[in-house]
Amino acid sequence: MRILYLDTSSSYLFSAIVEDEKVLAEVQKEYGQSLSEVTLPRIEEMFQQAKITPKEIDKIIVVNGPGSFTGIRIGLTIAKVYAWSLKIPITTIYSLEAMSISSEQQMIHIPIINARRGYVFAAVYDENQKCLLKPQHILLSKLQEEVKDYKNYEYITNDEFPDLNNVSAYKPNIEKIVRTFQDKEPINPHSVNPEYLKLTEAEESKL
Repeated sequence: MRILYLDTSSSYLFSAIVEDEKVLAEVQKEYGQSLSEVTLPRIEEMFQQAKITPKEIDKIIVVNGPGSFTGIRIGLTIAKVYAWSLKIPITTIYSLEAMSISSEQQMIHIPIINARRGYVFAAVYDENQKCLLKPQHILLSKLQEEVKDYKNYEYITNDEFPDLNNVSAYKPNIEKIVRTFQDKEPINPHSVNPEYLKLTEAEESKL
């Protein structure tokens, strides 16, 4: 099975073409504000490197949030166009799930993404990937209170949190992510929507 994995939920592009759990081509690089410009060309380069065409992909796994509102839309738009136009099955996962799965540590995983103003997007998973705290938009101080009784844990993030201890950088293990989710049931491309876990700033302003 050939799978296209795509995560643009942050300032990084994490993407790969995986065949039978082996990475044929991948990109793991921070692009910042230029993410919208480089994502599609980098994906096209991966197809060239893997020596296959998009229509030879059997499934798409795309991260639909939480994270950067703009970044999430970039990845979802590309993934939905491929899925709809080429009739490729598509499924979605949370960025926080991918972050936790990629850890090599046998301990409790707390993936976090800076959501500004003292808030984070976060979840808590045990070493077997059982969800202990569902993905949510939460005050960092409240999250710290929620996890204070855990004895052996790590925060996983690529954002700066100077006051946190036990922090590990997030480096996706795309083979492992794909292996975990390759059998997840596909959905209609038109039903693939962002999971922001909070209102956009425009929506908040209206309220």
